[in-house]
Amino acid sequence: MNSLVSPAAADIDGMGHVNNSVYLRWVERAVHDHWRAMAQPSEFAAILWVAARHEVDYRRPALLGDQLNIDVRLDSVRRARAWYETIISRDGVTLVEAKSCWLSLDAETRTLIPIPRETATRILGANGTQ
Repeated sequence: MNSLVSPAAADIDGMGHVNNSVYLRWVERAVHDHWRAMAQPSEFAAILWVAARHEVDYRRPALLGDQLNIDVRLDSVRRARAWYETIISRDGVTLVEAKSCWLSLDAETRTLIPIPRETATRILGANGTQ
């Protein structure tokens, strides 16, 4: 799933480029947007995503006025964990690569629950990654 973002003045740090924390905010928003778009209404109501781990590689800086593409996809699922890959690029050049692990929580009890197999299969199939 792709989305576009353009850095705001508040996103720029003292070095004149997008601050690292902003990339992480964009990664989290992209994963949540992906889940919102891919989940059935009943799944979206029943399951919450909580970040457990982020691994971020910063390749090149983004600057004020840049038009950035954020591409996110579900990479794999195992029990209550989902691994996402997010790439932030400008004009086809990768600026940031993030791999993150998300936990599946029951929306009511806030406890870990397995991601339903049919949910994982459907979303991974939409990626072309079964």
